Amino acid sequence: MTTNTAMKETDMTGHNMHDRVKAAEDIHINTYKHFDIILERGEGAYLYDVEGKEYLDFMCGYGVTSLGHCSPILQKAIRDQAEKLIICAASYMTEPRIKAAELLVNNCCQDAVFFCNSGTEAVEGALKFARKWAYKTKGPEANEIIYFENAFHGRSMGSASITQKRHTQPYYGPYLEGTKMAKFNDLESVKAVMSDKTAAVIFEPIQGEGGLFPGTKEFFEGLRELCNTYQVAMISDEIQTGMGRLGTVFAHSYFDYEPDIVTLAKGIGGGFPVGAVMAKKHIAQVIEPGDHGTTYGANPLACHVVHTVVSEIIKPEFLNHVKEMSDYLLTRLNEMKDRSNAIKDVRGHGLMIGIDTVYDIKKLMDALLENGLITSQVGKNTLRFIPPLTIGKKEADEALEKLEYVLKEGNL
Repeated sequence: MTTNTAMKETDMTGHNMHDRVKAAEDIHINTYKHFDIILERGEGAYLYDVEGKEYLDFMCGYGVTSLGHCSPILQKAIRDQAEKLIICAASYMTEPRIKAAELLVNNCCQDAVFFCNSGTEAVEGALKFARKWAYKTKGPEANEIIYFENAFHGRSMGSASITQKRHTQPYYGPYLEGTKMAKFNDLESVKAVMSDKTAAVIFEPIQGEGGLFPGTKEFFEGLRELCNTYQVAMISDEIQTGMGRLGTVFAHSYFDYEPDIVTLAKGIGGGFPVGAVMAKKHIAQVIEPGDHGTTYGANPLACHVVHTVVSEIIKPEFLNHVKEMSDYLLTRLNEMKDRSNAIKDVRGHGLMIGIDTVYDIKKLMDALLENGLITSQVGKNTLRFIPPLTIGKKEADEALEKLEYVLKEGNL
């Protein structure tokens, strides 16, 4: 076998954005469909491409820019900590790590935290912690994980094993054994698969990628009772729904239930890559050195960012603003629905809103992008509004105007 080690050059200068994107795809493993724009900078709720065009961002990096793009508060936090210490082994404590952990634990019903680098890593940690806890308390046969239809928990092998996508991607098999699927908001379906062999049940308070379908308080209350009866770890995946997104610090507070484990990422870092697993004491105390770990997790730079971002999010005025903007957007969208045959449904909580229309979702998103509004798709045909938590009525009105314009006949 021969290897070509000759230097390669990729010249993407002097071409339009479409040509440059297509050329760039040749040197990427293309796990995403790319739009024909190249982004250069961001400010608040806006992004700008290399040609200077402005876009209102109602996708916010899949829900990560909780404080907006290039938040001065976040920039200062990164600069300040980068001048002190960026990385050290996780076997050493640092002040940023201690402060971030204290802040999270003091504002949650959980007792301990493990810092990692992403949402899928948080889910992996949660599954491992739950399985060891069940092994120690119920025995080695208690290793089954219950998940739900239309759920999304990540893309690593463990997290992919507890999403419905495993059924449409057989080429990644064999998946993790011992998983059982139930129907969201259907307690009877959970009872049908829960047993003494169940280690944990994992769910999203609002199914984000599955189409913005929220759970009900009655469902979560019944699920908690079932978990208590069968001694099962209740895992609340709040990677997308947590950290102020619903107008509460944590999503389980919004729906009024207490999980055993919480997974966090996305908004907790305001765009900086970081994740976390929080656990009740009875779970945390069975985990010992060597059971799990991460090279970059709990690094002082990420932890200082977490402390900075969460300190902003927990402010009552910040959370009240999220609630006010949620009410405003939902009210205006439902008014738009009443006067338009193009909108079939509006649903969601906080600043996590799904819109079903009569139009093909791909064409709708392309038309909105052309008109300067960045959105995302969830489920089969649902448009997602998931803007920065700092948006005001000006940005909300602008997004609504662009949506209504595009939905009008002849503009799509």
